[in-house]
Amino acid sequence: MTRVPFIELAAPPAVQAELDAAVREVLASGQYILGERVRAFEEALAARCGCRFGVGVNSGTDALELSLRACGIGPGDEVIVPAFTFMATALAVTCAGATPVLADIDAASYGIDVEDAARRVTPKTKAIIPVHLYGQPCDMDALLRLAERRRLRVIEDCAQAIGAASRGRPVGSVGSAGCFSFYPTKNLGAAGDGGAVVTNDPAIAERLALLRQCGTRDKVRYEMFGRNSRLDELQAAILLVKLKYLDGWNEARRERAAWYREAFAQEGLEQVGLPQELAERRHVYHLFVVRVAERDRVQQELAARGIETMVYYRRPLHVDSLYADRPAMAAPLPRAEEAAREVLALPMSPALGRDAVAAVVRALREAVGAYK
Repeated sequence: MTRVPFIELAAPPAVQAELDAAVREVLASGQYILGERVRAFEEALAARCGCRFGVGVNSGTDALELSLRACGIGPGDEVIVPAFTFMATALAVTCAGATPVLADIDAASYGIDVEDAARRVTPKTKAIIPVHLYGQPCDMDALLRLAERRRLRVIEDCAQAIGAASRGRPVGSVGSAGCFSFYPTKNLGAAGDGGAVVTNDPAIAERLALLRQCGTRDKVRYEMFGRNSRLDELQAAILLVKLKYLDGWNEARRERAAWYREAFAQEGLEQVGLPQELAERRHVYHLFVVRVAERDRVQQELAARGIETMVYYRRPLHVDSLYADRPAMAAPLPRAEEAAREVLALPMSPALGRDAVAAVVRALREAVGAYK
């Protein structure tokens, strides 16, 4: 039986040697917090995203919350978010003191449905958070039109999509702020938690720098209620090394997505829905997510055949969650609910072999056939 792990996190030997050297340099320097490596990474990330400023923080969740606060969003405000996303997207809104308002998704991209979001705008609405889920950019042109018409901030959740682009514009560069996670499994992963925000607005960048450092510049005068949310030097050094390889790794993911499509065609597996490559959007395949009926049973069959898979996400935020008992969340969101029943993430990483891809699709054909 061929065993295929869901993800491979070990760096190639040459990259690992660079990482080892970078870590040793930080340890020898005695400089661990907000030093030259953090600054260098912030500048490199901002440049990579086509933005003027980058601010490192300690997680993607904090990147979202602090961006909201830097934009002046808090108690009494509403923020529209997609119902089908990781809990952190809505949690960041709640932690900023605002109220998340859940919208349905577009079935093709898994991003927020702009028309549904527009119906949920009220006088209290101050922002919208598009989530570039699985590595696929949202319809940013339509979102920007809505935001301009209703005077809303757009704060991009790019946690799964670094390197993706919409109409040639990198994700994170389109809205007021772009928020990234460097959790180890991400396309650009640290050796622990980490996050960052990119922006073209100097006022937002300045407020973010204060918010991540307990609201102070000098530890003498405190200008706002911030917190300790700093990206440390060790993680920045690791990310600086990996950032050089990001484009190549993303291309490798896209190549493996193409292998999957070829294998599905060869197996004639039409009962499974494949991720879409949408016009003028560059998908970077953080995850290769298919749609399948009897998803949980199929996943069990795949596990029995040695194929590791994951479900992102089993419940939309308005169902059986922290937000389920709130009256504003009671309305059905059918596309989010259908996705939660059917999505299945297959193994994906830049190191995934072609034979492994073929083995996954063969096993999937057998698993789906077991429940016809």
